[in-house]
Amino acid sequence: MALRDTSRPEAAGPPPPVAVPLDPADRDRLLGGAHHDPHSLLGAHPVPGGTLFRALRPNARAVSVVADGVRTGLESEGGGLFSGVLAHPEVPSYTLLVEYDDGEQEVQDPYRFLPALGELDLHLIREGRHEELWRALGAEPMTHQGVAGTRFTVWAPNAQGVRVAGDFTYWDGTQYPMRSLGASGVWELFLPGIAEGTRYKFEITSRHGHRFLKADPMARRTEVPPDTASIVTSSRYAWGDAEWMAHRGDTPVHEAPFSVYEVHLPSWRPGATYRQLAEELPRYVKEMGFTHVELMPVAGHPFSGSWGYQVTSYYAPTPRLGSPDDFRHLVDALHRAGIGVIMDWVPAHFPKDDWALARFDGDPLYEPGDWRRAEHPDWGTYEFDYGRTEVRNFLVANAVYWCQEFHIDGLRVDAVASMLYLDYSRDSGQWEPNVFGGREDLDAVAFLQEMNATVYRRCPGVVTIAEESTAWGGVTRPTDGGGLGFGLKWNMGWMHDSLEYVKKEPVHRKYHHNEMTFSMVYAYSENYLLPISHDEVVHGKQALVSKMPGDWWQRRAGHRAYLGYMWAHPGKQLLFMGQEFAQGAEWSESHGPEWWLLGDDYHSAGDHRGVQQLVRDLNGCYRATPALWQRDTDPGGFRWVLCDAADDNVFAFLRFDHEGSPLLAVSNFSPVVRHDYRLWVPGEETAWQEVLNTDDVRYGGGGVGTGGPVKPESDGTLRLTVPPLATVWMAPER
Repeated sequence: MALRDTSRPEAAGPPPPVAVPLDPADRDRLLGGAHHDPHSLLGAHPVPGGTLFRALRPNARAVSVVADGVRTGLESEGGGLFSGVLAHPEVPSYTLLVEYDDGEQEVQDPYRFLPALGELDLHLIREGRHEELWRALGAEPMTHQGVAGTRFTVWAPNAQGVRVAGDFTYWDGTQYPMRSLGASGVWELFLPGIAEGTRYKFEITSRHGHRFLKADPMARRTEVPPDTASIVTSSRYAWGDAEWMAHRGDTPVHEAPFSVYEVHLPSWRPGATYRQLAEELPRYVKEMGFTHVELMPVAGHPFSGSWGYQVTSYYAPTPRLGSPDDFRHLVDALHRAGIGVIMDWVPAHFPKDDWALARFDGDPLYEPGDWRRAEHPDWGTYEFDYGRTEVRNFLVANAVYWCQEFHIDGLRVDAVASMLYLDYSRDSGQWEPNVFGGREDLDAVAFLQEMNATVYRRCPGVVTIAEESTAWGGVTRPTDGGGLGFGLKWNMGWMHDSLEYVKKEPVHRKYHHNEMTFSMVYAYSENYLLPISHDEVVHGKQALVSKMPGDWWQRRAGHRAYLGYMWAHPGKQLLFMGQEFAQGAEWSESHGPEWWLLGDDYHSAGDHRGVQQLVRDLNGCYRATPALWQRDTDPGGFRWVLCDAADDNVFAFLRFDHEGSPLLAVSNFSPVVRHDYRLWVPGEETAWQEVLNTDDVRYGGGGVGTGGPVKPESDGTLRLTVPPLATVWMAPER
C-alpha cells in the first residue's frame, strides 16, 4: 500500500498541532544521558488535540511517523530530537522512517514498548533471591509485543542515567537511553531489530556526572581480548549427555572413585579450540583412567597470564577458544566419554579494569565502599561486597549458571581462605573486627553457605570443592549444622608436608618422618581431596619430578613412589597436566605440557612413557578397588601397619572397603632394597599378591619385588622384598 505523505506541501488537510518543546531541564538530562525515564519523553503519548510523537535520532536528516498508511514528517528540535502531534485520539500502531545522508530506514520505535522485565523478576532481584539472574539481566534476544529484538537490562543503582551503545550506534549511546525500573536499581530497554552477534556496552553517567562505557556484567558472550565489548547471544546447543546427567549423582562423591586431571585449556594443546579439544581431551583423559577433569578458570579474563584467576566476565566462557556453544560441546564430549567436568570458580576477587566491574556505576558497587575491605592486598584486585544482597545474588546465580547452563559437575572455589578472614594478608589497622570482635568475615561465611545450599538444591549430582588453606572448622560440614557446606576440601596440609618430606635427601628423611604421618591425625576432620595442582609446579617450585633429590633415575623413582603413596592415601586425588608423564620443567602457560618428551621411540621416551603408564595403572587399579575410595571419610577404612619406621623411610597401611576387603600399601622412600621386611596383615590363611609395584620395569623401574603370592606366617606377618624408592600395593588372592 502506498503511503500518503502529509509532510509534503501538496498534501491535503490542516497542519497538525505543534508539539510543545521539552522542558529545558528534561532536555538537558535526556541528551546528557542522565534521565531516569526517557520513555516519558520519547515515543508516543496522548495530548490535547491528538498524539505527541518524539524521537531521538542523532545525525538524522529527517524523521517521519508512519501510521495507518500515512507518513507524517516530524519537526526538528535540534540535538537529534524530532517531534510532532498527529490527529490520533489514541496511540496508533506506528513505525519511524529515518532519513540519513546515505539513505532511509524504516524502524520500530524502542520507546513505544512496555518494560520487558516482570515485577516478579524485580522483586527477586531486590530480595537477592533470583537464582536464574542471567534470565533477567543482560542482553536477552526475544520477541516482545510481537516484535523481534533484544532486551537490555543492567543493575546500576547509583547511576544518573544509562544508555545502550554498540557497533550499531558507532559506540555513541545518545540514541538509546534506558529507563530506571525503580528501587531495584535496574535499567531496561527493549531494542527492536537487534539480533544475536551484535556488540554492545552500557554507557553510564555516574551521580558525579562522569560518563563511561562498561561491558555488561551479565554478558554471556564477549569479544576476544584485547577487545572488550559484550555480544548478544543465545544458545541453540542440543545436548547429548542425558544419561550422564541422570546418573552422575547416583553415588555420593565421598564414597565414589574421584581421580582428577587438572587442565589449563588454552595451553593443553596450544592453539586448539574448544571443538578441537573435544576431539582429543576426552580420549586422553579416558585412556589415562581419570574420572574427572578440572578446568582452570574458563570465565572471561582479559589477561591470559592470569590463567583465568582475574575474571571480568563471570557469565561468559573465554572467547579465545570459541563460542559458548563450542564450550558446551566440549563438556558434552567429556560427559559422553564418561568424564566429569569440574571448573575453577573465582568469587574471591576481581580485577580493576575500568571497563568491567570495578566502580561499575561510578561508585563502589560490586566491591565494598570501605577501602580496608575493598582492596585485596595480595593481588591488586577488588574483593566482592558479600554483605550486599544483589552482589551475593550475582555470585550465587553465577554458580548455578555454570552448573545449569553448561552441565558443569563441580565447582572448585578458589582462595576461600582469603574470603573467610577479615585480616587475611592485612596488618593491624588495615581491617576492622566483625560485630563480635572476631576476625571472621561473617558476610562471606553466609555467602558461601547460601551458594553451596543453592547449588546442591538446584543441581543434583554437583560437588563443590573448597581451596581452603587454614584450619577453619566445618568446611565440608552441611550448612544446617553450621558448616560451610562444601562437598570436598583441598588438603593443603597434606600437600605441603608430603612435598617437604620428599624434597629431602633420603638420609635426612628420618628426621621428617612425622610430616608424612601427621595427615592421618586430621584425615577425617573434613572430606579431603589431595591436590598436586598447577600452583605446585610454577614460580620456582619446580615440577614434581624435579623436586625429588638424587640422579635422574632416583628422581623418577621418587616421583613414581610418591604417586603410588598419594593414590593409596585416604582422600581423592588431583594431578596437574604434565605431571602424569614426569616432565622436568615447570609449567608455562605459553607452551603447556612438554608432549615431545613422550616421543615416538619408546626407548628414547621410555622414562616419561613409563611414568605415564604407571598413572594409567594407578587409576585403573584405584577405580577397581573400592577399598581405596569407598571409605575415604570413615576412620574404620584405614589402619596403620607401620608408621614409626623413620630410620627405614618406610610407611605401610591398610585400606578397607565396606565389606572389609583390604589393600596393603607399602612405601619405601629410601634408595635401599628392604629384604625380608616383616609387616602384619589380617587373615592368616590368605596369600597376598602384588597388585601394583611402582618399581616395575614397565614404569622405568628396576623390577625389584616379592614376586609371587606370599602367605602370612603364623604370627600374621608377611615377609616382603620392598624395592627402593617405590610403593607397592598388595591384596589378598582371590
